[in-house]
Amino acid sequence: MNDLADLLTPEGRALLDEVRGTAPADELAVATRLRREHPAELVSAAIGQARLRQRAAAKFGAEDAGRMFFTPNGVEQSTRASVASYRAERLKALGVSSVADLCCGIGGDAVALARAGIRVLAVDRDPATAAVARANADALGLAGLIEVREADVTEVSTEGYDAVFVDPARRGGRGRIFDPEAYSPPLSWAVEAARKASRAAALKVAPGIPHEAVPADAEAEWISDGGDVKEAVLWFGTEPGAVRATLLPGPRTLLGKGLPDPRVRPVGRYLYEPDGAAIRAHLVAEVAEQLDGGLVDATIAYVTADELRPTPYATSYEITGQLPFNVKKLKALLRERGIGTLTVKKRGSAVEPEELRRKVKPRGTGSATVFLTRVAGAPTMLLGHPA
Repeated sequence: MNDLADLLTPEGRALLDEVRGTAPADELAVATRLRREHPAELVSAAIGQARLRQRAAAKFGAEDAGRMFFTPNGVEQSTRASVASYRAERLKALGVSSVADLCCGIGGDAVALARAGIRVLAVDRDPATAAVARANADALGLAGLIEVREADVTEVSTEGYDAVFVDPARRGGRGRIFDPEAYSPPLSWAVEAARKASRAAALKVAPGIPHEAVPADAEAEWISDGGDVKEAVLWFGTEPGAVRATLLPGPRTLLGKGLPDPRVRPVGRYLYEPDGAAIRAHLVAEVAEQLDGGLVDATIAYVTADELRPTPYATSYEITGQLPFNVKKLKALLRERGIGTLTVKKRGSAVEPEELRRKVKPRGTGSATVFLTRVAGAPTMLLGHPA
């Protein structure tokens, strides 16, 4: 927090402008030069902040990241701006005009909510984190809509706010926390806080949350961005029991229909790899229905079909070869086809992609994708290319 206070002074801001975009290889030389005219601690803080801003650009975009302030944990754990904006727009569409953002972190979600025109109470118990959230509201010109409060969220009244958003801490001293009741605060507390909201609530949880841990009166939504699953959200005040997978950019949303598991069928001409959000949401059956396809194996989330049907919810591949798992046979087939660039995907196989590449030593000008999987229970290799 002392570093932040120093960086907010005119001298600190000038230093931040000077070190903007400094390459890692140049940091020592830049620091040595600047320390001749500025305190060493301030120079170190400015260079450290510049490094964090560079890392944060992938989540927040270069323009915002270049003005915001970050902590190492804040860069790693904050919501990607595209996801936060989607969630804010959904709350706005529900008629929400004010939100209590509990466990606000460095304020990424509060910024998205404020930009949607929503008034925000942003709460975090860590003094340094709350100070960064306040600095970010100021830096982005949103201080008029965001009130940052340093407090224990379990002691904060949310009365007077339309909605509650809770992002519990899901990391501890030993890394990621998988038990929702070990979140800080626990999921059970967050659920009760959500149920007290006057209009709606959203709880950000890990995408690996067990479906049985989802309350019956909540809607569960899994969100991916650019094909990578980012989070799950439990919604209250929307559609109790609904399940959806949302893909960004878009958004494109696949709603669950409660379909039975797809049938298992022989591998057809095309193989579809469902988006991770659809898989996490247990909506592979809905994807298969769209494609008039079936599964290659009852326990594997690969859909196969005879026709090519473009869908945003799955990536399609044309299959050009199928053989039982056998490294020597695969190596011979790759040599025969002149495959030098090999993409290895696996589902239901213990073989590591890099290990397989080392063994088959692909050479040639062609390219292909090999799927290490099971077909009707048997370890199988499927060779193909994007359709």
